[in-house]
This record gives sequence, structure tokens and C-alpha cells, in this order.
Amino acid sequence: MPKQIKKDKRKLRKSEGDINVSRRRDAWQKNHIDAESRALLAEDTKYFLKQSLSTPCLNTMRACEGIYIEDLQGRRYMDFHGNNVHQVGFSNPDVIAAIKKQLDELPFCTRRYTNRIAVDLARKLAEIAPGDLNKSLFCPGGAEAVGMALKLARLATGRHKTISMWDSFHGATLDTISIGGESIFRQGMGPLLAGTEHAPPPDEYRCVFGCADRGGCDLVCADYVEYILEKEGDIAAVISEPIRSTPYIPRPEYWQKIRQACDRHGALLIFDEIPHSLGRTGKMFTFENFGVTPDIVVIGKGLGGGVLPLAAMIAREGLDVAGERALGHYTHEKNPVACAAALAAIDYIEKHKLVDHARRLGQYTLKRLNDMQQRHGLIGDVRGLGLFLGIELVRNPHSRERAEDEAEAVMYAALSKGVSFKITMGNILTLTPALTITKKEMDTALDIIEECIAGIEKNKQRD
Repeated sequence: MPKQIKKDKRKLRKSEGDINVSRRRDAWQKNHIDAESRALLAEDTKYFLKQSLSTPCLNTMRACEGIYIEDLQGRRYMDFHGNNVHQVGFSNPDVIAAIKKQLDELPFCTRRYTNRIAVDLARKLAEIAPGDLNKSLFCPGGAEAVGMALKLARLATGRHKTISMWDSFHGATLDTISIGGESIFRQGMGPLLAGTEHAPPPDEYRCVFGCADRGGCDLVCADYVEYILEKEGDIAAVISEPIRSTPYIPRPEYWQKIRQACDRHGALLIFDEIPHSLGRTGKMFTFENFGVTPDIVVIGKGLGGGVLPLAAMIAREGLDVAGERALGHYTHEKNPVACAAALAAIDYIEKHKLVDHARRLGQYTLKRLNDMQQRHGLIGDVRGLGLFLGIELVRNPHSRERAEDEAEAVMYAALSKGVSFKITMGNILTLTPALTITKKEMDTALDIIEECIAGIEKNKQRD
């Protein structure tokens, strides 16, 4: 392989997913995977197309329940990743029961018809969403929902341009990688959607405008978004994740400034909450933490109860302007089984007060992480909102050089001890457990993570 290609490949790996090909992964698999699992992994490689971030696979699974996943060898891991679908825990009995009941009653609804469970879900979303966000469309996945939001913004404004953030992720379809900002999805794909302007994301820890040098955040990044709005003059929408999966939590004033800027310039504000809505951040909707309401919000992942694919675009009533157009028109638009799963999941969240639990346990966990940071120089920053948390590892606290090799070492050390999580941007340990996790389970996981960090630090000192 030419040197330049090798270099480019290495650069592409630093994204919101962790590296699926590395010497540390090879070593972990050699020590932890038996012959039966190896055979299944080999079969997987034979029949599936290879792609970064997913293949070759790390391991095999045979079961999942609550906060745990179980591999083919019967080993259980606390799953602090879960692809963000497990708000109510894996194999939630209420969700499973609702699915089974619906399968017996109405397993599919053909297009042009509606059904009671789909209408009930749409009404429920209108009830729990703030403000006048009370008009929905459903579809199988988050990328499709984002696509519908983009089309609705065009129809509502008569414009086609967007502003989104570098390093963002909104899906892997051509329209969503156009507004997305990760090179691993964009590079080499040829022409993307026209008019997709990008701005640096809010990130005080690694601010491209030099927040630290100026004595702290003064929201230059928000001013830059309005600068683009003013210069372009015909932006249809600003579309962004209210918090990135790194995670970085912007100041409330950031979104308040952008909300006001959108209003001044006639642009819609669209929030992509696919990974973290439905209680994960200590609010039912993430944007509620920032004192703003978007014109459109997109949700997904956990909406299907951790079992079935389902996403929704929820818009304010004034945007009901596409009666003579087709925004989605998906075969499984009003899938009654998926809708039953979603209703059961929302009901479980409300009944068991998981939103409050996520907020309280998240505050406790963040305090523990801050205490952990004081004890370990490898930890450059900790941040989070509810049960959406991250630990950023650095080689030097002053230069903030990313500790990528060390982060990977911590990840596999923790995996060997029964805790699974994802690395993002090469050096950030992301912790997104099921909202059903107990304080005792959280303490156990944090103890393991700290033990692994301490072990890596000790090894570095010996070197």
C-alpha cells in the first residue's frame, strides 16, 4: 500500500467511532475469543462487506439484558455504549410484551392506512414535546428522519442552504454526510449536496478560536454561525446536535444566541437528538437543558425500545406545509409493532422516573469523574449531562495532546474486566449506560475504569 494511502487511512480513523483494526484489538481477541467465536467472526467477514468502524467485528453476542451484553462464551459486560438504543435497558420486559401483543393484533399497516397504535404514539410525542412541537412523521431510521427534516425546511422557507457543524454526525446517507462533518464518511464520495455550509462546533476544551487564550468562552463560535447566516442571506436551516457525542456540553447561551440569530435571518433551527433524547440527559428532550425550542427535532435509536428501528421527525404545527409533497413515504412509516415498542418504552421511562434518575445519577457520576481527574494526570477533561458522559485522556495537560494509544489501552483493559464503552475522536472514553443502571453498578464500573487508567499510567512511568 502506498505511503500516502496509509497516512490518509490513519487520519480517517479519528472520528466518533473507535478503531476496529489495531494491534491492541488483535491482542485482545487472541486472549479472549475461543474457537467457536472465531469461526462466527470469520463467517461474518466472509458474507458482509467490510467497512470502517464496524467490520471486522470485535466479538460475538448471544444475549443482552438490562445494562448487560453477553458474548458467545457466556461472559457478561456492562455495556456503556449500546449504540444509544438502550434507555430502558436491553430486553425490557414491558417492551417485549407490547411487541408480542401487537404481533398478534396487527403486525403491519399498509401505506395509505393508519392504525390506533401509530396515532397513539404521535399523540404521545405531541404531549411530551415542549412548545408547539406537535406534528410528527415516522420512518425506520435516524438518517431518513434527518432527510425529511431537510426537505421540510426547504419547502417551508423556499431556500435550500444549511449550516451544520464540522465533526458532526447525522447519518451515513449522501444527504446526511453532506451536512455531517466527519471525514471518514465524506472523503472520496464525490460531489455532495450543494449549499451545505459548515461551522466549527462549540468545544471550549479544544476551541479553534482559542477560548483558553482569551481567558474563557465568549461564544465566538455562535457569532460565527450568525456571520454565515448574514453573509449567505438565504439559509434554510441551522441543523445540529444540541450536544455532540464527544460529549461536549455548550453553554445555554450558545443555543440561545443561535435561536435568536435564526429568527432574525428567517432560518429554521433543527436539532438532531437521535442519540440522546428520551431522558438520557436528565430531560426528556436534550434541548430542554438549554432554554430553547427548535422548529424541528429528530429523535430515534432508543425510540424503538432497544428492539426495533424507529425514528421520528417532530415539527411545530406552523410547518405543516407539505400536503402536496412527499417528505418520507416510507413503507414502514406507521409500523404498528415498532410504534408499540416506542409507546411501551416512553411509558416505562415515565413510570419508573428514569429522567430524574438519569439526572441525579449523572450528577453523582460527574462528581466522581471530577474527583478521578484530580488523581490522574492522564485525564485532561471530564464532562457530561445526565447519563451522557465522557473522559478525555491527554498525554500532557498543558498541550492537551490526545492520548490515543493510552485510551485504546484503557478500553481493552476495561473490556477484559467486564466494562464495555466506545472511544470517540481517538482519545475520549464515552459512557452512555442504560438509564436503568443502579448507583452500585455505576460505582463498580467507575472503579474498574479508574483501575485501568491507573494501570496505564503506571506502565507509562516504567517506560
